[in-house]
Amino acid sequence: MRVPLSWLREYVDLPAGETGRDVAAKLVDAGLEVETVEQLGGGLKGPLVVGQVLTIEELEGFRKPIRFCTVDVGRANGTGEPQEIVCGARNFSVGDKVVVVLPGAVLPGDFAIAARKTYGRTSHGMICSGDELGMGDDGTHGIIVLPPEYEVGTDAIELLQLIDEVLDIDITPDRGYCMSMRGVARETATAYGLPLRDPALLDVPAPNSYGYLVKVEDPTGCDRFTARTVTGLDPEARSPIWLTRRLQKAGMRPVSLAVDVTNYVMLELGQPLHAYDRSRLDGAIGVRRAEQGEKFTTLDGVKRTLDAEDLVITDNSGPIGLAGVMGGANTEIADSVTDLDTGAVTGTTDVVIEAAHFDPVSISRTARRLKLSSEASKRFERGVDPQAAAAAAQRTVDLLVLLAGGTAEAGVTELVAPGAPRTVAMSADHPDRVAGMAYGRETVVRRLQEIGCDVYGQDELVVTVPSWRPDLAEPNDLAEEVIRLEGYGNLPSTLPQVTSGRGLTDRQQLHRRVGRALAGAGYVEALSYPFLGEGVFDQLQLPAHDAARQVVKLVNPISDEEPALRTTLLPGLLGALRRNDSRGSHDLALFETGSVFRAAAQPGVAVRLPVDRRPTDEEIATLDAALPAQPRYAAVVLAGAREQAGWWGKGRPADWADAVEAARSLAVEAGAELVVRQGQYGPWHPGRCAELVVTLDGVETVIGHAGELHPRVVKAMGLPARTSAMELDLDRLAAAGGEPVQAPRISTFPVATQDVALIVDAAVPASEVEAALRKGAGELLESLRLFDVFTGEQVGEGKKSLAYALRFRAPDRTLTAEESTAARDAAVALAGERTGAVLRGA
Repeated sequence: MRVPLSWLREYVDLPAGETGRDVAAKLVDAGLEVETVEQLGGGLKGPLVVGQVLTIEELEGFRKPIRFCTVDVGRANGTGEPQEIVCGARNFSVGDKVVVVLPGAVLPGDFAIAARKTYGRTSHGMICSGDELGMGDDGTHGIIVLPPEYEVGTDAIELLQLIDEVLDIDITPDRGYCMSMRGVARETATAYGLPLRDPALLDVPAPNSYGYLVKVEDPTGCDRFTARTVTGLDPEARSPIWLTRRLQKAGMRPVSLAVDVTNYVMLELGQPLHAYDRSRLDGAIGVRRAEQGEKFTTLDGVKRTLDAEDLVITDNSGPIGLAGVMGGANTEIADSVTDLDTGAVTGTTDVVIEAAHFDPVSISRTARRLKLSSEASKRFERGVDPQAAAAAAQRTVDLLVLLAGGTAEAGVTELVAPGAPRTVAMSADHPDRVAGMAYGRETVVRRLQEIGCDVYGQDELVVTVPSWRPDLAEPNDLAEEVIRLEGYGNLPSTLPQVTSGRGLTDRQQLHRRVGRALAGAGYVEALSYPFLGEGVFDQLQLPAHDAARQVVKLVNPISDEEPALRTTLLPGLLGALRRNDSRGSHDLALFETGSVFRAAAQPGVAVRLPVDRRPTDEEIATLDAALPAQPRYAAVVLAGAREQAGWWGKGRPADWADAVEAARSLAVEAGAELVVRQGQYGPWHPGRCAELVVTLDGVETVIGHAGELHPRVVKAMGLPARTSAMELDLDRLAAAGGEPVQAPRISTFPVATQDVALIVDAAVPASEVEAALRKGAGELLESLRLFDVFTGEQVGEGKKSLAYALRFRAPDRTLTAEESTAARDAAVALAGERTGAVLRGA
C-alpha cells in the first residue's frame, strides 16, 4: 500500500515539521512494515509553469517527426514573449495547455535545463511528459495536456503536486484494513495520539424499494450488496488533476473518470467498487455461484472457464462480473467517442455503482485458481469492512455528481444478510499474562477502544470487535493489539537459564563431523528445498511398490508442481548439480545432510496445541504421533573431474568408487563397520551399484546405495554423463556405531608387510574375501587394503585375481618373519576355506 503523506494529512493533523521518515518510524513501532519512504520531486527546481501552445511548425528532413513550437508562458520567462521550443511529441495541438520547463530549471535525476540548438533551431526549454517529471504513466505516454481552465504562467510544481513523500507499506494478511488510507490514518492517529477524521462518516440515505433491483441467491458468499445509480454523466468529463495525481502516487494508472472515482474510493475507504454501464445491463443484477464450465470474458479481454465454486455477478444475459475479482467486458464503461461529422460525443452517461461484501475464502480461491489477482481481490482476501459498503457507494455517487455533472437517483438498494456483532470475552489481566508485564485494566480498555472496540465489564471484559477487524477472534488477538500499541520494545527481555555442560547431543556432533569430513574431501554443501513432485520417482526409475513413493502431501504447497515432502535427498542434489553444470561448472562434488519424510501407514490427525500454557506431555505425544517419520540422510553427487590435470599428472574423472569412498568416510566418523557389496536399486547402474550394509541388533541392514547412475536416469534428468551418487540413512549408521570410537594405541614397533594375490571365481565379492582374510589374520593384523584386481588369460576364464596388502604389527615387540608369515598363511587358509581362493602362482 502506497500512502502519500499529503493525502494522509487530510485525515490526521500531523505536526507541521513531521517528515515521511518520522511517520514511518511511528508506524513501524505500531507493527506495520514500512518498506521505503519515497521522496517525490527530489531535486526538482523551477521554473515549471503552465503554457499555451500558440503555433506549431513541422520541421522536414529529419528521420523522425520534429515540431517547432511557440508557447505562451506569461511573465514566467521574464519577458512575456512567446517561448520557442523544439518538441518531438505529437499528442498536443495549437491552443492546448501544456507543462513547460524553462532554462535554469532542474528536473528529477539532476537533469539541468538550458537553451540549446537542436534540429537547426534553438530550443528554450521543454514541453514535459509525465515520465520526465517523475509522475508515472498516465496512459498516454506523451505530453501532459492540461484542462483549459488553468491560467498561463501558473506554477506547475504546486498544480501537479510534484513534491511529496510516499510511504510504501507491506500489508500482512491479518491487517487488511490497512490497505486503505482510512486504515493507515487510523493507525497513524493512534500512534500520535491524535483524533481521526474518518472519511467513512457520511450521511447515507436509508435503503428504499425503488432502487436498482438486486437478487442475491447465495447470502453466504455475499452477505451485503449496495447498489446506487447516477444518471446524466458528461461523457467528456475528465478526472481532475488532484484525483489523477493521488492515484498515480498510490501506484494506479488513471483510466477514465468513472473508473478513477471507484479506484479512488477503494484506496480511500478500502471498499472495492465496480461501475456498470446501465445501458448495457439486461434486467436485475444477481449474485450466484457459477455453473461448472460456464464461460465468461473479463475486462482484460480473456475468456475464462468458471468453476462451480466461483461467485459471479449476473443479469438476464448471464455473468457480467467475477465477484470481488474483476468485472466483465460486456458491461464495461464506454470511452467517449466524438462523431467527426456531427461533433456529437457519445459514451457512458448512466452508471450503476456496486459496493458489496464477499466471502474472503471464496474470493481467494477464485483468484488463485484463475491466477487473476486484482486490487479488489487482494482486499477481499484480507478482509473488507462490511459496514463501509454504503458509505463507499455514497462517496462514489457524490464524486460522480461533483466531477461529471451527474444526478443521483433517489433509489437506494441495500441487501444485508442477518448477523450480529462479534464479541470476545477476555479477562482484564490477560494481556499482562501474555506479555509478562503489568499494563492494568485502564490501559487495556483504552488501547482496545483506540482500535475501535466497545469494551464492557470490570475484571472480565466483553469486547465488541469493530467491523473492519475480522482478524480479532480470540483473547490472544486482543492481547496482541494491546502489546503492539504499548510498544514491542517495552517488553521485558529475559534470557533463558540453560544448564551448563550440556553441549551438543551425540546426533548433532555426528552431523557436524560428517559435514567436516565431506567438506575436507572436496565436497561442497548444497541446501535444497524439502519438496518434490512425484514425477521425479519415474525419472529415478523407482519401482511402483517402492517405499520412497509413499509421500506426505502438503495441503497448501508453495508450488503446485512440488506438493510433496521429500523421501530422498537425491532430486534436490541432482537438480543443483544440473543447474551448476548448465552454467559452465562441470567438475562438481556436492553433498547434503537433511531430513526426509516417511508417511505412516495410517496418518494421524494433529491436535491444536494451546498457547496460553505449556502443552501437556499427552498433547505433545499426540502431536508427535501424527507427524511423519523424519530420519536424517546424507547424500553426495559427483560429475566431471575428481582430480584436475596439471603438471603434477593427468588427473582423473569422478566415478563410482568415489561415491563408495564417501560412504566409507561417513562410517569412520560414526564408528560403524560398513560392509560394501554389489547391489541393485532404482537410479543406480546395475553393474556399478554398491549396497551399503551395517549390522543392527545382530541383523544385516541395508542403509543406502552408492555408485554410478543409470544412463536412462542421467538422460531423463539432464545430468552429465557418468554422474555418480551416494545416499544413506545417517541415523541408522549412527545406531550401528555403538559406543564412541576409542583412539587406537600407537605402537612404536616396526610394521611387517605381506602381499598376497588370490584367485577366486569372478562372481565372488571382494568384500567376502576381505572379511575372511581379516578374520584369519588375527589380532596382529593392523590394516588390509585391496590394491589390484586383474582378469585375463593368465588367471583363467571366469576367474579374477585380487591382490591385498596386509600390515602386521605387535604392540609390545618386533614381529619376526616367521610370525608375520604364519599370520598371512592363516588368513589365506581361511579365505580358501570360505571363498575357494587359491594363491596365485601356487
